[in-house]
Amino acid sequence: MSQAIAITPGTGKYERLLEKCESLEPVPTAVAHPCEVTALFGAVEAANLGLIVPILVGPRDKIMSTALCAEIDLSNFQIVDVPHSHASAAKAVELLREADAELLMKGSLHTDELMAAVVSRDGGLRTARRISHVFVMDVPTYHKVLIVTDGAINIAPTLEDKVDICQNAIDLAIALGLEKPKVAILAAVETVTSKMPATIDAAALCKMAERGQITGALLDGPLAFDNAISKRAAETKDIHSDVAGDPDILVAPDLEAGNILAKQLSFLANADSAGLVLGARVPIILTSRADSVRSRIASCAVAMLAAHARRKQR
Repeated sequence: MSQAIAITPGTGKYERLLEKCESLEPVPTAVAHPCEVTALFGAVEAANLGLIVPILVGPRDKIMSTALCAEIDLSNFQIVDVPHSHASAAKAVELLREADAELLMKGSLHTDELMAAVVSRDGGLRTARRISHVFVMDVPTYHKVLIVTDGAINIAPTLEDKVDICQNAIDLAIALGLEKPKVAILAAVETVTSKMPATIDAAALCKMAERGQITGALLDGPLAFDNAISKRAAETKDIHSDVAGDPDILVAPDLEAGNILAKQLSFLANADSAGLVLGARVPIILTSRADSVRSRIASCAVAMLAAHARRKQR
């Protein structure tokens, strides 16, 4: 294997996720356009770890050329030959609709190409739920895996959108083994004010959780980031909360805030991030083309656990 591809060690949080996967059977996964070394190696390494059974969808010659350059053996993997990236996305979605796969994994194509096929009204993977994205983050300075949502799909979510964004993240957290996830609804301040609509949304979401419109978790908000993450900061401001200092999920007020938060954690706190799209008919492994192999493997592990949780529900 090429020495350019290395799986860097982390804090152990992702490794504990991998341990949960050891007793589960690998999940058939349509990998759309794996025509770049990291994307292809991530899928193959996830297969070697028993997480997925990849179906490689893309131009056969490009996939084989990429494998040859990186010394990756594809002799045991199925390749579905299509001419270009748009066709890769469409064919991968088709495999899922025909139940030939249970997970969708982004390769080296653009996110908008893949998501256009996913949300297509003719042959896509829509459900009644709003589709949303989660970063599942291994932050060295935090004591457990942290889910940040939504930093990639919903630009300016409405209150109703945020209900689905919360529920998607909660369902994933439960699939990862949490009995009652703690959800912090973020804003710039911890008080409710009409001058900041995000604070009103946060308060409404908490009340909706009390009324059973959001289920399975403990919500609190609005919480500023310091109050959400630090129990001491919350106590200093006389905030009494079971969520403050111990959230499993951080819900950002909009895409820009969520995206900036996740990338700050990655580049300033050396966090690893797995990426998943939820709310579609299947979990979608959505990583950046710049993501490491470790992040891609962690994304596959999270998606595998989500897929097995869906099997139990069915």
